[in-house]
Amino acid sequence: MAKLLLVAHGARLRGWALAARDDYLRRMPRGYAVDCVPRAPKGARIVALDERGRELDTAQLAAHIGRWIGEAGPTAFVVGGPDGLDAQTRKDAALLLRLSALTLPHALAQVLLAEQLYRAATLLTGHPYHRE
Repeated sequence: MAKLLLVAHGARLRGWALAARDDYLRRMPRGYAVDCVPRAPKGARIVALDERGRELDTAQLAAHIGRWIGEAGPTAFVVGGPDGLDAQTRKDAALLLRLSALTLPHALAQVLLAEQLYRAATLLTGHPYHRE
């Protein structure tokens, strides 16, 4: 089973964002799960969300996830707080990932990430959610 983690720094999510994020995470296909945790465990592959990171389309993100799930250890997607991520997190990251060229509020970034993880997992499992 793919061990994916969502690590979010900053304030707690408001109700609307928590409901939207958790809705996508509950819908993950069998064999995929995303746990929300306060910090990445030691040894986790870090994917840091950063406005200066690589922009991937959904198929590219799915391909990365497909490779990572066959490897040992979890993959932690780290969303920064209002001031972004610290330099050490960016340095430790296996991938700097850009969700958008726009500056997104923390809550919206978590919802967008959850939806993209769901979309990538459905693409990998052949579910018809993603259309090209």
